Amino acid sequence: MKIFAETERLILRELLPIDAEGMFELDSDPDVHLYLGNNPIKSIEQSKSDIEFIREQYKRLGIGRWAVIEKETGDFVGWSGLKLITKLTNNHVNYYDLGYRFIKRFWGKGYATETAQASIDYGFNELNLDYIIGIADVDNLGSIHVLEKVGLKKIELFDYTGKLHHWMRIEKQTSQIQL
Repeated sequence: MKIFAETERLILRELLPIDAEGMFELDSDPDVHLYLGNNPIKSIEQSKSDIEFIREQYKRLGIGRWAVIEKETGDFVGWSGLKLITKLTNNHVNYYDLGYRFIKRFWGKGYATETAQASIDYGFNELNLDYIIGIADVDNLGSIHVLEKVGLKKIELFDYTGKLHHWMRIEKQTSQIQL
């Protein structure tokens, strides 16, 4: 098992088949999918398939979202990390997207900010990226706040799957949390 990053409270490691139950709890919740197209999954088989898809990204692209594990409890709380986007989005291709998704009972603990900063640090220090992108539905104020808190700036609005989204960006030299 590869650990990509650690914070004071969390371990960010590769997603594994043993995470299927946690992934199902996460992705079957309609509240979690409110700003993600309102299409929660219906079976644990879909979670298993999603994990295999992400594990293939590790092999093929060298990066993919990571499991987030609480150090204190060992609980799977969701996923976070960078993903190389290889299809055209907002007239961009081959960029690294910062994303995160957490099981609802773990919301409000600061885990999104904590893991977003760890992901940015990994991107700039380990992958030597020049910039990282974040995309957020204009109505997802919580996610926008997290992205701004870790230093991403709103660049423009664009249509993404029929909904207005912010295209946000952070440059390597501005990757410190703005408190």
